[in-house]
Amino acid sequence: MSEPASISVGIAARYASAIFEIAKEDSNLEGLESGVDDLSSALAESEDLRTLISSPMISREEQGAAITAIADKMELASVLRKGLALMAQKRRLFVLPQLLAALRDKLAEHRGEVTAVVTSATALTDAQSEKLAAMLRESAGKDVTLKTTVDESLIGGMIVKLGSTMIDTSIKSKLASLQNAMKEVG
Repeated sequence: MSEPASISVGIAARYASAIFEIAKEDSNLEGLESGVDDLSSALAESEDLRTLISSPMISREEQGAAITAIADKMELASVLRKGLALMAQKRRLFVLPQLLAALRDKLAEHRGEVTAVVTSATALTDAQSEKLAAMLRESAGKDVTLKTTVDESLIGGMIVKLGSTMIDTSIKSKLASLQNAMKEVG
């Protein structure tokens, strides 16, 4: 991970911890989760929102007023509204995508869930997804949610990332290993 990216993740993690703990104390984790989902959707759909959080041309005051108006309009949980306002005041809104990811992780951890990122050469059938989730649940000892993507360049097989563990059974990686082995021999 590059240094600026790790700094952003660190900043987001601190804000996420504070927001999560306050929401937990207020017994409003459902409201927080709803707000995280709504804000994630808005961020994915709105170029203007992405510009608002990342543009150095927009002043603190303008960012603060805009994000407060957005939070009010979306009826976000109070703790999330206040967190966004503070982030705008401190010029930290650029870490909003990482903040949302960190909050999602904290909410899932609180529920005893983990997310496995699965990249496969072809789309998994429902039966394959259920079987994989059951195997990972047994291995992790927690409920597992699959986040699947398709990458046809893998040729076959899949790559599974669960926490800090990565399992790569793709044909692409096996061919690369074989190619490296042949280079060493020749």
